[in-house]
Amino acid sequence: MTAANFKASLALILKSEGGNDDDPHDNGGRTSRGITQRVYDRWRISQGKPTQDVWTATQAEVEQIYRDDYWLPHGDNLPIGLDYLFFDMAINAGPHRAAVLLQRTLGVAEDGKIGPITMGALKAAAPAGLIDRYTKTKRAFYISLNQPRFTKGWLNRCDFVQAHAKKMIK
Repeated sequence: MTAANFKASLALILKSEGGNDDDPHDNGGRTSRGITQRVYDRWRISQGKPTQDVWTATQAEVEQIYRDDYWLPHGDNLPIGLDYLFFDMAINAGPHRAAVLLQRTLGVAEDGKIGPITMGALKAAAPAGLIDRYTKTKRAFYISLNQPRFTKGWLNRCDFVQAHAKKMIK
């Protein structure tokens, strides 16, 4: 468990997220490199800065938002590979949902709080098997959303993330 995997995970996230997007069918709305306008506005206000178009966000701002809102507090405490898998899910469905799905995968109480019981179950799990099981849980979640327009992309992303997460543990 280490903080060293944030940069590598972020590089893969940015590859998955792409550039600027404003798909009218996407509930996220106007987005830049995976950061929605709502998230960017909230972050700018928390920094004492005026809001502005998310498409003008600097790379440093995007990285800070990803670290503060999606990597922390758990990324530095998760095993390599799983940290990236969890980070990806936190971005797509929120940190709480990512934690609930991880707990479901581990067979512990699904309260969305990663505490000593969840951490104990994590430490007892084989990394490669856990990555496979968490990916299966993520896939089931995306399918349950019943949004055919996006499902294929989400499932392809699951495959991409799973493959790279497994490479990280080797």
